[in-house]
Amino acid sequence: MTAKWIETLTGSLEQKKTYRQDKARIDALPEPYATAAKAVHRYLLYYGGITDGDTLTRMFGDLADLWERAAADGTPVREIVGDDPVDFAETFAQSYLGRQWIDKERARLNKSIEDAERGEAR
Repeated sequence: MTAKWIETLTGSLEQKKTYRQDKARIDALPEPYATAAKAVHRYLLYYGGITDGDTLTRMFGDLADLWERAAADGTPVREIVGDDPVDFAETFAQSYLGRQWIDKERARLNKSIEDAERGEAR
């Protein structure tokens, strides 16, 4: 009962646990993979704007998998992120469709323009 109440306020405890595990996997990577993965992770936190916990935990789990495989294979960091790390991170994030914080404002903008159009027609 208490856990359900806490989750209502703070979000899924299982998602938080999964997120912490994936973050620990990133932190445990050897260099230079750890530095690169932490930088991409940080960027995704700011850029992604994803509010759906399941999508977010899946994205960060996949990010940890990607960097662990790269480290195990000895793949150079630039082969992962390419010439434009920002483009890499944004393309990576776009692969994870989910609710984003901006969705509400997009809907509000569209409705406002539609309302304005109806007002012009009168």
